[in-house]
Amino acid sequence: MVVQWTQVDREMAIQSENVLTRLNEHGYKAYWVGGCVRDELLERVVDDMDITTSASPQQVMELFDDCIPTGLQHGTVTVRSGGYYFEVTTFRTESEYQDNRRPAAVQFVQEIKEDLQRRDFTMNALAMDVSGTIVDPFGGQADIKEERVRCVGSAMERFGEDALRMLRCVRFASVFDFKIAHNTWRGLVSQKDLLQHIAMERVRTEMVKMMSGPHPLRGLELLYRSNALEHIKAPVSSDRFNKMLLSNLEQMSDEHVLLRWSLLLIAGGYSKDEADVLLRQWTFSNEHRSRITGVLQVEQLIHTSVQEQKDTLSLRSDWIVTVLACGVQAADDWLRIQSLLPAGWRDQPDQAELQVVLVQELASEWSHSIPVHDLKELDITGEQVLQMVQRKGGPWLGQLMKHLLKETAIGTIANQYEALSAEVKRVVANDQA
Repeated sequence: MVVQWTQVDREMAIQSENVLTRLNEHGYKAYWVGGCVRDELLERVVDDMDITTSASPQQVMELFDDCIPTGLQHGTVTVRSGGYYFEVTTFRTESEYQDNRRPAAVQFVQEIKEDLQRRDFTMNALAMDVSGTIVDPFGGQADIKEERVRCVGSAMERFGEDALRMLRCVRFASVFDFKIAHNTWRGLVSQKDLLQHIAMERVRTEMVKMMSGPHPLRGLELLYRSNALEHIKAPVSSDRFNKMLLSNLEQMSDEHVLLRWSLLLIAGGYSKDEADVLLRQWTFSNEHRSRITGVLQVEQLIHTSVQEQKDTLSLRSDWIVTVLACGVQAADDWLRIQSLLPAGWRDQPDQAELQVVLVQELASEWSHSIPVHDLKELDITGEQVLQMVQRKGGPWLGQLMKHLLKETAIGTIANQYEALSAEVKRVVANDQA
């Protein structure tokens, strides 16, 4: 292996070099390009290695037996070598972008510089050949060294071609903790209204990467300053966020990125239902949306619970009802987030705040004391209840079963058939009285 990659799986590096060498042996120029070169220079782990070449897609497919024509209209063929997949794209230029998103046409060219000049940022307009020589016509290495995100050529043109590049700019500045070049920032601020053309799925992808990175507060600050998110298809106003509540956001590791989103929405004053609508618009999956909004639901229930002065036993009952309603995961997530929020942030009476603190202190113990979490765990079934009381099913049965679950979870009733049967008879008798 000629190039000594330090951030790449050794076998992947060998196989990608084999692809470049084969292209070179048949008279074609070939380079590693973009993110893999950038991340190697940044000493960041390289996950994939893209290749660019003077060979046409047809010529690439003639050279390699194991390949997939993944994007022939854009000049891309996926080559499989030694179990690794590499996107091999022909040098190209792009003409006229449709909807500020995608090129109307591409034209294959023979020089690497022509290909690099269509790319978004100088740090991504880097290529390297099999000898380790880096092609850097726009100063990408200097910008990496000086920790700067800068557009290739005119920022107005680059952002006009694909408006998503504005969010990519913020994401790169956030993840790498880089500054944004003055003219690049001016181009972003002046053209942010073009973001209205970008699909929310693409917006979400950039935002999730930013929020998963090591410096999400850096990205959020750039978004606040630019007001960029006020111009997307599902807009968000920066004014509604309490930045003080986000000061400890980065203390949650990137493993807990969904909790970062929950904390962000708490700081934005979102209710569970409002957040659910927004996250649907932002194309979050059902699973992720449920996990994020579960925390907001717990917050709403606890806020309601502590508005009246209650003793510890009543607070315990309310907490257990909350766990049953929202789930153990949501309750645990809420507790984790509370430890990162400043005291008194809810702007409620001191007595209510003291009760919230008490809940936080005892909630884990209360959660561990819950013997049942689901109707199927009860030692009595709905069918048995119907046989016992000789009534037809209806909404009353669901209400009764939920009552049994609540009382058993709190510990008022033992989870035993005799005790549950006695409670059923008592409730039914009172209803008929």
